[in-house]
Amino acid sequence: MLDNPFHNAISKFDAYNSNDPHQEEFEGKTFPKELLYARRMSEKLDAFAPGSPEDVRLAARCQHIGRWEIPRDSYPMDRKGYLQWRSTLKIHHAKIAGQVLADCGYADEIIAKVKFLLLKKELNRDSDTQLLEDVICLVFIQYYLDEFAAKHDDDKVVDILQKTMKKMSPKAIAEAGTIAVSEKTAALINKAAAN
Repeated sequence: MLDNPFHNAISKFDAYNSNDPHQEEFEGKTFPKELLYARRMSEKLDAFAPGSPEDVRLAARCQHIGRWEIPRDSYPMDRKGYLQWRSTLKIHHAKIAGQVLADCGYADEIIAKVKFLLLKKELNRDSDTQLLEDVICLVFIQYYLDEFAAKHDDDKVVDILQKTMKKMSPKAIAEAGTIAVSEKTAALINKAAAN
């Protein structure tokens, strides 16, 4: 098991994300925030698309690797700054992931595909990129949307939800409808879907 490149990579991704200084409580335990996020990504991928290709499974696990190393407030706190931050993060995640995968003995072809996925290339055209994006959106809805909705005004939440839905496949949108959310959040989702 220990000489299996996939398990080695997952262990190294988790070890890296264990350094996240930000903590999140879940089910009575405290976790490094990005470690918990990474595990949720893997669990959601396995549930939503069992038997996914190895490169997608790797990309899901390291989708936010080292995210805390580039704080949001290191860019202007406007939409342009947000997009610059997100773009820089994707490159950061891909660079770290590439190094970990090389250390685990992965071939250049797999490393290139994982980086391709982390950079969100060909969204809506590449089926694996779409699958990863679907899982990202589903994890957001299941674990983070209620908290996000509580912190922002309804119009902003509806706008974010509409943008999120545009990135999702019909299968993922149907799956999102099965996720339990608060009554308020459910109403905002319905409003977003109606527009």
